[in-house]
Amino acid sequence: MPDSHDATLDLLSGLIGKARRAGADAADAVLFDSTSISISYRLGKLEHVERSEGGDLGLRVFIGKRMAIVSSSDRRPAALDEAVERAVAMAKVVPEDPYCGIADPSELATALPELDLVDPVEPSTETLSDRARAAEEAALAVQGVTNSEGASAGFGRSMAAMVASNGFARVTGSTGSSISVSAIAGEGTAMETDYDHSSAVHADDLQAADTVGRSAGARAVARL
Repeated sequence: MPDSHDATLDLLSGLIGKARRAGADAADAVLFDSTSISISYRLGKLEHVERSEGGDLGLRVFIGKRMAIVSSSDRRPAALDEAVERAVAMAKVVPEDPYCGIADPSELATALPELDLVDPVEPSTETLSDRARAAEEAALAVQGVTNSEGASAGFGRSMAAMVASNGFARVTGSTGSSISVSAIAGEGTAMETDYDHSSAVHADDLQAADTVGRSAGARAVARL
């Protein structure tokens, strides 16, 4: 398991420990992180580059049959201490729910599948630019295509982790890469548009950018 995953599980385990010491009978905590980048081209020019990162952390505590949930995007120790205090205080005053609780340790799965959902290579902006440019160039090269609504290439990575006081601890992740292009065929009042795209967990499984482009162009022409 990567060191970053160990650090994430340690963070959540520490949060569970704080909740128990503050008076919770049981607790679980989740953490989500995501990163995405998108690049678009239109008529041979770079039009848009966007990168976004986000993260959230949630804590659920149980006191008897009472439950409370808090969330925070601030992972500083002081902020996490405050989140624990809020959650425990809320759980002491909310109405009881006879159905709330977490699984008994004996009910936890002991064999979890290892799914190949993460591409270890994050593409550079240059690589994404090349994919978008190649897709649009291929679409424009199709006979009958007269214009382009643009092409884009993107990549996203997400991670989710959960730790519970019953002994459960798990980190999962996933990635996705994509290429898309929209072409315009015809002239004047006799114009049609269509598109094609490809998406995959691993970039190596994407359709070639020029294949996607030719398909989009051919689809647009076929509509005439």
